[in-house]
Amino acid sequence: MNASRLPAGGTALALTLVLALAGCAGAPASDRTVTVFAASSLTGVFADIAELDPTLDVRFTFDGSSTLVDQLAGGAPADVLATADEATMARATQASLVEPEPTVFATNAGVLIVPAGNPAGVTGLDASLDGTKLVVCAPTVPCGATARALADAAGVALAPVSEEQKVTDVRGKVASGEADAGIVFATDATAAGDAVETIVLDPDGRFATRYPVAVVAGSANAETAHAFIDLVTSDAGRVVLAEHGFGTP
Repeated sequence: MNASRLPAGGTALALTLVLALAGCAGAPASDRTVTVFAASSLTGVFADIAELDPTLDVRFTFDGSSTLVDQLAGGAPADVLATADEATMARATQASLVEPEPTVFATNAGVLIVPAGNPAGVTGLDASLDGTKLVVCAPTVPCGATARALADAAGVALAPVSEEQKVTDVRGKVASGEADAGIVFATDATAAGDAVETIVLDPDGRFATRYPVAVVAGSANAETAHAFIDLVTSDAGRVVLAEHGFGTP
């Protein structure tokens, strides 16, 4: 991937990192390929982080975390797995699909989004949701688990009109006006820009989800996989994560 974008405030650091990686790489630049399976909420930020090191040829598959683990279990080839919660990664670890002791590299909080102008007059996880078209993620997906934890804390029973396998699908339905409200991660609300309005649900981060990343067991490109993870967890990587609205542990 070409380094066509460098994060604001992190340019010098990113360039230093790139030079260091290029100098110590154990494989030729032409052979530094890594296949990354990552949660759909990481789509924008991982693409930007990959731009920091032009010697890496990063090939992404973005989907719901549970779906990605299922694909690995079915034999899909990958070198790195990054999920949107620790429970899903634990399932991969217990099945020996990834190397032990994944690294937590980011945090994210659940928020409620509504279309620009909030035509349904939604105010939060309360009676204002009655009769609205609410979309959430399926319970087995990290954003779905977060939604239910937030609803339980608020004493609200969710009645969604649909449950999606990817948080980006929830965001898309709200941004297009197909849905009146949706529960997504804060970073998805940031990515939607002016197409949505955000209602904060967890100001203290009590229900924030933690994102782990690990090398896939038996990876044919383990050295390059570790190089990508080092890039994600580097100071330059953290700058890009923060730009996209992620917290860092």
